[in-house]
Amino acid sequence: MTKKNANEQPPAGTKPPREGPLKVGLISLGCAKNLVDAEIMLGSLLKDGVEITNDAESADALIVNTCSFIDAAQEESVDTILESAQVREAQNREQALIVSGCLPQRFRDELPKLLPEVDAYMGIDQVTQVSDIVRQALQHRAERMRNAKRGTRNSKSRKPKTLAPDSSVTAAANRQWSMVNRRSFAPPVDVHPRPNYIPDYATPRFRLTPRHFAYVKIAEGCNHPCSFCIIPRMRGSHRSRPPADIVAEARQLIADGVKELNLISQDSTYYGLDLRPNRAGSIAAPETFAAAAKALPADTPTLCTLLRDLNALPGDFWIRLLYTHPAHWTDELIRTIAECPKVARYIDMPLQHIHENMLERMRRETSQQYIVDLIRRIRAGIPGIAVRTTFIVGFPGETEACFRTLLDFIDETRFERLGVFTYSREEGTRAAKMENQVPEGIRKRRRDLAMAGQLKVARKISRAFVGRTIKVLVEQKTGAEDLPRANVFSWEHGLVREGEPRRSTPGSRTFLVARSEADAPDIDGRVYVRGRLRPGEFALVRITGHTDYDLIAEPA
Repeated sequence: MTKKNANEQPPAGTKPPREGPLKVGLISLGCAKNLVDAEIMLGSLLKDGVEITNDAESADALIVNTCSFIDAAQEESVDTILESAQVREAQNREQALIVSGCLPQRFRDELPKLLPEVDAYMGIDQVTQVSDIVRQALQHRAERMRNAKRGTRNSKSRKPKTLAPDSSVTAAANRQWSMVNRRSFAPPVDVHPRPNYIPDYATPRFRLTPRHFAYVKIAEGCNHPCSFCIIPRMRGSHRSRPPADIVAEARQLIADGVKELNLISQDSTYYGLDLRPNRAGSIAAPETFAAAAKALPADTPTLCTLLRDLNALPGDFWIRLLYTHPAHWTDELIRTIAECPKVARYIDMPLQHIHENMLERMRRETSQQYIVDLIRRIRAGIPGIAVRTTFIVGFPGETEACFRTLLDFIDETRFERLGVFTYSREEGTRAAKMENQVPEGIRKRRRDLAMAGQLKVARKISRAFVGRTIKVLVEQKTGAEDLPRANVFSWEHGLVREGEPRRSTPGSRTFLVARSEADAPDIDGRVYVRGRLRPGEFALVRITGHTDYDLIAEPA
């Protein structure tokens, strides 16, 4: 046996043999639903004795949990994967790189060819099997390293500009891949074409949110036929968790100190309808949904019964309802929110457009008059409600007249919270094949005009709060130097703010960041409080000023 020189340095990019438990790092991108998947993966790893590390360079394996909602989200995901591969090459060549989430779920056949740097791919159904997949990836990486030492050719990193199956980038990737030993380099791909997984209370979970709030996934998948959206193909059909399971999770979260339960799914208003007896297919249009909801047996779980069960739990906390579809609102849901004091006076209801032609082309199952009447009913039935929505501009066939109708609607309706997307042409959707695609420059101009209109509305709404005393959930301490960076951008909630809108400065003192009932985590405005309050707790504050989107306050 050859004796190794103690002063001999390992080759660049390698590290000494691992001692102790396996260490895994994780980067999660995208929406809150993706974040819950990441939390489940971390919980499963910890249960299996794996150590979690925030130091990606030192990890034995790194997981990138990806988003594929729109082009920009795909680009962010691919950039993160390639940057992680580059860091690995420089710092830790033995590290296994694993890609999970919506990107491999959507492009399970193309990704191994486009991104040969990756050592394993896993889909939504495999989140609880992550420990086994990590070990497979490590074996695969070790085999690659052995082949590399023997002089086996590996493919070079590239940055795909698109992941469309018929793109020129994919064709180039296929040509290059054919030059590589596929048997040696093809990574494990464990992705079910049509996912059906849904978490339950017994699923291990390591929360990544602050102690005072949590996301509770009440359902997964979606049945809506929206012509612009790829989510049903990635996430599968709608499937609800049993209400007792959700209540058990909520009870434990409240015992752990959570002050805000954020209920999430692809369509929260459809919750429970898939659990009804003798169901036959999905229910989409407002009229059929309302009729089906009224005909349900008394013991069928619905969003209304779930909200009432959660509201009955002891403790001081908020229940925030996210991701509702306008076609599935009922008078009973309005009445339930009004009668449940722990349900935040806030709704998230993406409308996407208001012009009749656009709603029809988008297959939104609602009409302009239905939307106008619904918002009137919600505001009349739930005093003080804050309505958040999102719109898509530049959808195929959107004329200047259609867009002007949307601008007028934004001005007249005065949404408390609003975001705007530019239309993203997604392969595999009906809209991608439509004629009259709107040029990118026009899409961006329309987005800017829509957000400029909403900015005027937001200033008026913020100004109306001055002098009022409101209840807030205190988040953390911050300083005035952080305020210019307090912009919000979310793939699922559209462009909320970007760049530097005009804002009055609250001064140079230290502040506490808080949120009101009208502000969901990460996607809405903030309340900056001058004074001393305890982070993670509720407090009453008096509003003394405002910026474009945020409020300035002091303890009441």
